[in-house]
Amino acid sequence: MENHTVGIIGLGALGVLFGERLMAAGADVRVIADEARAARYRAQGVTCNGAHVDFRYATPEEAQPVGLLIFATKESGLRAAMETAAGFIGPDTLILSMLNGITSEETIAARFGEENVLYCTAQGMDAVKVGPALTYAHAGMIVLGERTPGEVTPRVQAVADFLNAHGVKALPVEDMVRRQWGKLMLNVGVNQAVMVFEGDYGTVQTPGRPRDVMISAMREVQRLSALEGYPIDDAEFDGWVALVDTLSPAGKPSMRQDGEAHRRSEVELFAGTIVRRAKKYGLDVPVNQWLYDTVREMEAKY
Repeated sequence: MENHTVGIIGLGALGVLFGERLMAAGADVRVIADEARAARYRAQGVTCNGAHVDFRYATPEEAQPVGLLIFATKESGLRAAMETAAGFIGPDTLILSMLNGITSEETIAARFGEENVLYCTAQGMDAVKVGPALTYAHAGMIVLGERTPGEVTPRVQAVADFLNAHGVKALPVEDMVRRQWGKLMLNVGVNQAVMVFEGDYGTVQTPGRPRDVMISAMREVQRLSALEGYPIDDAEFDGWVALVDTLSPAGKPSMRQDGEAHRRSEVELFAGTIVRRAKKYGLDVPVNQWLYDTVREMEAKY
């Protein structure tokens, strides 16, 4: 990374969380937004754990290539975000996508080239964003790597070193896509169970039906991941469940926050993906089908 400028597009929970931490550690961060959105951000202000965050905003008219570009939007806004960010991507720009699911990197690579894209997951944070205010107890980490399994490449190591030196814990790995399946498994369980039972992380941290549904949904993803070629063993499965138990009980995943705000959720990325892919193998996934149907019923009442 010869160019140490960081661009972030999307000021949801992860955009604010990682942007604030990078800035606090001295990184040159620009929040990329069109003029109307930038004006709204400036007017509303942004806070992180009660402190104002003085982000620097950059519009497409001011675009210059950055060294690292982080997409932190919702999946529904990704295509528009790619066009807004296009001018900030040069031949040496590396791109990370913080979006949930297992498809955003392919979408970004189709637009900007596979050579610009690293694969990653953001995990372990318990951030809650209400309006322009973000609160969190655990900042979590970024796990990153290449699409193809193998030794950690110099560019992956360089980005990880940069992030670790600037307030964001980062772990480079050799099996990134399998890790993404693990994160998808986690989201399919915890995000959907907390939304359907209208609770918080505490709802699935104690014995009872919500936790049983979370674990059963995750087991279905575990079986599917093996058929897809990315097996998750029981020890790793237990590690993801244990991660849920470390989160602030009062925290809430993004899907539950969407439900409270009567926004459309990412159910298509979670249960929708599992139901569709399971059909290819004749795999029965009744818990994810129930979660999908239940979330759709909830959203139809908005």
